[in-house]
Parts: sequence; C-alpha cells; structure tokens
Amino acid sequence: MNRQTFVRLCSRLEATGIICSTKNMLVDEQVAMTVHILAHHQKQRTINNNFERSGETISRHFRRVINSIISIQGELLKKPEPVPDSCTDERWKWFKGCLGALDGTHIKVLVPKEDKPRYRTRKSEIATNVLGVCSKDMEFIYVLPGWEGSTADGRVLRDAITRRNGLIVPRGSYYLVDAGYTNGEGFLAPFRGQRYHLNDWSERHRPTSAEEFFNMKHSSARNVIERAFGLLKNRWGILRSPSFYPIKQQNRIIMACCLLHNFIKQEMGGYQMDDEDDVLPEGEDHAQDEHEEFVSSVEPSDEWTNFRKNLAINMFNTCRAQRNNR
Repeated sequence: MNRQTFVRLCSRLEATGIICSTKNMLVDEQVAMTVHILAHHQKQRTINNNFERSGETISRHFRRVINSIISIQGELLKKPEPVPDSCTDERWKWFKGCLGALDGTHIKVLVPKEDKPRYRTRKSEIATNVLGVCSKDMEFIYVLPGWEGSTADGRVLRDAITRRNGLIVPRGSYYLVDAGYTNGEGFLAPFRGQRYHLNDWSERHRPTSAEEFFNMKHSSARNVIERAFGLLKNRWGILRSPSFYPIKQQNRIIMACCLLHNFIKQEMGGYQMDDEDDVLPEGEDHAQDEHEEFVSSVEPSDEWTNFRKNLAINMFNTCRAQRNNR
C-alpha cells in the first residue's frame, strides 16, 4: 500500500479505541509492524531486530492491531450488489441478479498433533478450509475461516448460511459456485459432464450446446474468486506457510488479511465474533420468522434445475442471434 493508504489505515484503526499510541510506540509503528509480519511472515528474531522491540512487545501489539482490524469488519466487508439488467460486462451480463462467486481455499496451519487428522487435506497438507465469497470486483463479501482441512466445501457452506450472522443470500439472488457444490436455490453451479475450465475453450473449440456455452460463461465469471484468493495469498506471505500462532489466532489472521485486502482495494482502486475468539463477519441479526426472505438451505430442486436450464438456453440463443446479426 502507498503512504496515503497507510495513514488512512492507521487513522481508522486508532478510531476503534483498541489501539493507541503509548510513550514507547506510536500507532503507526504498531500498524507498520503488523502489516510487515502479515506481508513477509519473517521469523520472530528478524522482526525483533528490524523494529528493535522485544518479542513480548511485538506479540502484544500485533494481537491488538489484528483485533482492531477485525472490529471494523462491518465497514470493510463489501456489501453485495446484484448484477443489474443494464450490465454490459461480457463476463457478468449473462447472470442478472448474481451477487458474485464463492469457493473454499486451503491455508496451511499448525495444530496440535492430536488434531492433525481432522486438518489433513486430500493432498496430505495440514490446513484450514476457508470459505471466501467475493463480489465481481474481487472484494470479499463474507469470509469463514476455521473449518478443518478435511471438511467438504459443501458442509462449510451449509454452516455459513445457517449460523447466526452468517452468509445472507436474499431469495431471487445467487452466487456462482463450482461443480463441487450443490446446484440449489441461491447457488448456481455449472453443468456436470460438460467442458468447463477456461483452458478448455478456444476459437477452434467453441461451445456447441447451451450447456457448454453456459459453462464457458460461468467459468469466466466465477474465476473472480480464484483470482481474489491468488491476490490475497500473493500479498500476504503469512497465508502461504503455517504460522506459529495458536489455531484461533491463525484464523483471526486470515480474516484480518481478507479485510486488509478490501481496505487496500477500496482506497487504491486497481489493487492487482462476539468475543476475541470469534472471527466471523458481522451481519444483521435476523429473527427466526424473517428467514423466508433468505436462502436457508443448500438443496437441489426442480425449480432451480429448470432455472439453470432455461438460463443456459436463453444465453445460447442470445449469443447465436447476436452472431447472426453481425
């Protein structure tokens, strides 16, 4: 981030009241130290030498800055906006009412020996399965870290939409998801058994059916979450290898990195929990009798299957008509 963005970040975090300048360390040094740790993930000894501070002082201020970042998640998380009828973006104009895309990503963590089997992924890595939901401009709308690496993406999503202050999907809107998720109300998945990934398409291998055309456009738009994860991990080195913090603090660090990603994006434009242990995004506390307004489960249905089928046919016919009129 540039100097102006850093100054604004310090001001926002100081306003939380969680961090403040002391006679030994100003707020800007506390924030700079934290950002440095997140970006470079250097050994404690190196940080001690760079900032000429004791390990205890660094850990204390790092924890407080992380807490202050998470405390303003309600301000930093992107408010979802459905794709409007007037959209002309070639990737998104086909998906009116879409709020963005979501997926899970594995981030390596250190856990006690007895917990490793639950955190072991199919690639035998010890990691946490993080659900990320982002807008079409790569800002995070919702982040749920903490699930064990062995947990299926679908289970994490079900938890996200059923927990208090979880992921909210208004009826009539939806997110793009990959084939690992259920194609159900609020979550639009591609057709299975058809070409899908971007490298499957070229001028010589154009879609020949409505299902293939749908998958091509779906892949092009849904790729935004993959790019967001890539950008996130590329910027924050602490997400590329396990850190030596307790697992709950590691989850808070993941959340803080996602929030800083949004802050930098919001400030710089073209950027290429109820208690301390709770790192979940804040949201409106909807009463039980209001749930009819929102998607409350991830289940397949004939209605949603037909919605996808009709959308694919309309997309394919529109494309052919446009091509014939050229």
